[in-house]
Amino acid sequence: MKIKLFLTDVDGVLTDAGMYYTEAGDELKKFNTRDGMGLKLLRDLGIKTGIITTENTKLVERRAAKLKVDHLVQGAYPKVNAAMEICNKEGILISETAYIGDDVNCIELLEIVGLAACPADAVKKVKDIPGILILEKNGGEGVVREFADLIMEKFL
Repeated sequence: MKIKLFLTDVDGVLTDAGMYYTEAGDELKKFNTRDGMGLKLLRDLGIKTGIITTENTKLVERRAAKLKVDHLVQGAYPKVNAAMEICNKEGILISETAYIGDDVNCIELLEIVGLAACPADAVKKVKDIPGILILEKNGGEGVVREFADLIMEKFL
């Protein structure tokens, strides 16, 4: 299988699933810089990249811009619809798509992509998906980079 599109969730994958708030109400999230390099390396190989999240924040919009992902879909529910729209726009089959997610709102998409993965600390229902790759790292610890490296080693 050749992967042509790499999609990721945000909370619990690109972050540790924590949401931090300042006294003024500003939301903060910790991202891992190695994930950004993983996305860049995939893009350099001609693989399209994207973020699909049910959240809708300026913070994620800024992170996506810094990462230079090809697609950002916020407020996506169900996520599978957003992924299919990206595939149609790019002329890529869902079977040529890799996706990493960690929670129940990711299950439908994880079940239909060509290559599905989750962080080590994903919820049990996600880990129980037949064929899913349960990675070694937790969300926010560079798990997207781990998945990207695996794709570059075995699925190109």
